[in-house]
Amino acid sequence: MASSPSLLLLLAAVLLAFLSPATVHSSSGELKRTHIRVYVHERFSAGPNATVATVAPSPLGDNSTFGEVGALDDELRAGPDAASPLVGRYRGVFVGSDLEEDNYISAITVVFDAGKHHGSTLSLQGQYSFPGDDTLERAIVGGTGRFRMAQGYSLLKVVDTPPEASVFQLDLFVFTPRDRY
Repeated sequence: MASSPSLLLLLAAVLLAFLSPATVHSSSGELKRTHIRVYVHERFSAGPNATVATVAPSPLGDNSTFGEVGALDDELRAGPDAASPLVGRYRGVFVGSDLEEDNYISAITVVFDAGKHHGSTLSLQGQYSFPGDDTLERAIVGGTGRFRMAQGYSLLKVVDTPPEASVFQLDLFVFTPRDRY
């Protein structure tokens, strides 16, 4: 049987292994930084042209957003003009998550369907308020294709609000390992 100090040392090592955050480094230890600017075109008018919708209203009634669930499938374009080239989609869900304020938690997937990032995605998540701050920041928590093992952040800000629509500038600051996996 192990002595008491040896057993304590072994137990401490096991606990440390489970409680320590895992870190992943590329062999060179360097990350590649990519900045992408695209524009999200959102239509919230009722009917078949809408790209955002409430799926389930708040169970607490009209004066609350807590528990409200929504979905979106916005166009991702190269520029703020509606005629600019379509480069992908900005898809996701949002849930009212605050009993006292209009705060939401969202999970977004940026899907690149054209251009040099074609076939890749980025996953974003975070909280936002409605009406929101001037700039909304979300964490980039992963990706696929060219953005496998991505991390970083995104900044979203309103650039235009034509009737029944909004246009947002989306800046993505993506960090990926230099070594491909």
